[in-house]
Amino acid sequence: MKALVLETYNTDYQLKDIEKPAAGNGQVLVRIVASGVNPLDLKIKSGSAAHAQQSLPAVLGVDMSGVIETIGRGVTGFKPGDEVYGLVGGIGGLQGTLAEYIAVDARLIALKPENISFREAASLPLALITAWEGLIDRANIRPDQKVLIQGGAGGVGHIAVQLAKAYGSDVYATVASNDADLIYSYNATPIDYNTDVENDCRKFTGSEGFDVIFDTIGGKILEQSFKMVKRYTGHVVSILGWGEHNLAQLSFRGATYSGVFTLHPLISGKGRSHHGQILKKASVLIEMNKIRPRIAIQSYKLETIETAYRAMSANVSREKIVISI
Repeated sequence: MKALVLETYNTDYQLKDIEKPAAGNGQVLVRIVASGVNPLDLKIKSGSAAHAQQSLPAVLGVDMSGVIETIGRGVTGFKPGDEVYGLVGGIGGLQGTLAEYIAVDARLIALKPENISFREAASLPLALITAWEGLIDRANIRPDQKVLIQGGAGGVGHIAVQLAKAYGSDVYATVASNDADLIYSYNATPIDYNTDVENDCRKFTGSEGFDVIFDTIGGKILEQSFKMVKRYTGHVVSILGWGEHNLAQLSFRGATYSGVFTLHPLISGKGRSHHGQILKKASVLIEMNKIRPRIAIQSYKLETIETAYRAMSANVSREKIVISI
């Protein structure tokens, strides 16, 4: 099969013919139709993702959608011909999705929602699972809550806004002024991050603070979130809480904090079935048109992967870039 192989960090991929994998115990063999490109993929390729190591040479890529070709022993709930999607490899010694085929742990995948394309489905798994783990698993959002998404127009952020709305929360999102219309389209309230965000917080919450703040940016924005969460019952969740932070403001408010590390099941092998369950539940919301990904019109191929990565790196558009296999 054809696959992109990275021989050395921060170099171009090499398009090669490698051995087609077979479905082992608990696995399914998927013919990949599309592979999503995340900022994480750029970090892994450059060697700067200390939290997502992969021994080289390797096939990278974490997200995919495709069609099941064969079923391994012990697999139930899937059959050849099923259209599926998932966050399935590219780290921890697992083959990635920049290839024509992949043998994946069946616990990691779910049936692709019928109302979206393979390209749209491939753009979703990492962002969708990350948003779900933060908002649903950690924060347990509810309809009566005010929820703030820090970075609401980003890859994870725009999914988080829609997910919180799907659960009935009153949703706000910090964005650049030119992304305000996107947030309005989700029936949420944009907050221009170039303004006095803390003052806006007081205005929108009656000086009470947000019930839940979901941070996708980290650094100073995470520490800002500690000051804007509701006293005693408020909860801050971050997907980038990796630095050294002063917890004083959070402690003074008697609020709580959680971190999200979506890649752990891929690296450790533990908790993989939860990823598949998340995607299965999310598929219901997608088929109800409550969640929709933003993908770039331009479609790239394995042969034009470097162009795709440059487009992602340039951040010309916040729309997700997808590789058609």
